[in-house]
Amino acid sequence: MGKASRDKRDIYYRKAKEEGWRARSAFKLLQIDEEFNIFDGVKRVVDLCAAPGSWSQVLSRQLFLPAKLSPDSRDSDLPLIVAIDLQPMAPIEGVIQVQGDITNARTAEVVIRHFDGCKADLVVCDGAPDVTGLHDMDEFVQSQLILAGLTIVTHVLKEGGKFISKIFRGKDTSLLYSQLKLFFPVVTFAKPKSSRNSSIEAFAVCENYSPPEGFNPKDLHRLLEKVGSPWGRDDLDCSSAWLEGPNKVYIPFLACGDLGGYDSDRSYPLPKVADGTYQSLDPVQPPIAPPYKRALELKKASNQGGIQDLE
Repeated sequence: MGKASRDKRDIYYRKAKEEGWRARSAFKLLQIDEEFNIFDGVKRVVDLCAAPGSWSQVLSRQLFLPAKLSPDSRDSDLPLIVAIDLQPMAPIEGVIQVQGDITNARTAEVVIRHFDGCKADLVVCDGAPDVTGLHDMDEFVQSQLILAGLTIVTHVLKEGGKFISKIFRGKDTSLLYSQLKLFFPVVTFAKPKSSRNSSIEAFAVCENYSPPEGFNPKDLHRLLEKVGSPWGRDDLDCSSAWLEGPNKVYIPFLACGDLGGYDSDRSYPLPKVADGTYQSLDPVQPPIAPPYKRALELKKASNQGGIQDLE
């Protein structure tokens, strides 16, 4: 698909380039904030699976830059933003980058050092696996990514804090909701206007972090498995089957963003300049070291008959 064609088919892709966002996903976080005020009072925030950096851009523009430009600002009062990813990303003003694994406790220790021993008010995660198109598989892998994110959340998020994470809706959504409710009294699944209706994507908005009394982060996975196997039977897979019938869980689901705004599933006419033509903009910041870079190099070399040079 050409850039101009995609600009027409995806209004948020075009608007992201026009407004300087690295990806259209920036609008999703902005629309979640419109509904839930997740940035209110936030001084320390962690962005998990941050590359290429559109959510970190939002955090910088909404938290760091307004504080920096305030006439009363002091360096000691500026919000602290830590972005974590296995992949590097281009710098963003006010964002500290940590290249690390979100499932590793040492990564949590690095974050807390950047926060001078304090914990985060907010943790966000827009990470997702490479989708297969098999919805049950994609939902399962995505839920495991979220639960892996909880590994670091339980180490770095302060009590009363918030956690926002992408989810894929499916048959085990009730299980994921119940697992998140172990740690957050208020959990809402939200669908921003900029997220396509045709997508199974939504976002878990988890508020007021309250770990169980006496909780030890080392017990995290045992607690999560207990939700899916409440009677402790070894032969029962961790699943949401028991959350049906009389135990059925009803999940709060909320559309957010201006519902009269742009429709992410609709095509819009392209704006024309004086001579009647349309000039598509390049992406703001392509990934600097994407995991698929090697595959692209091999494909290009193969097309040019030079694949042996890369071996």
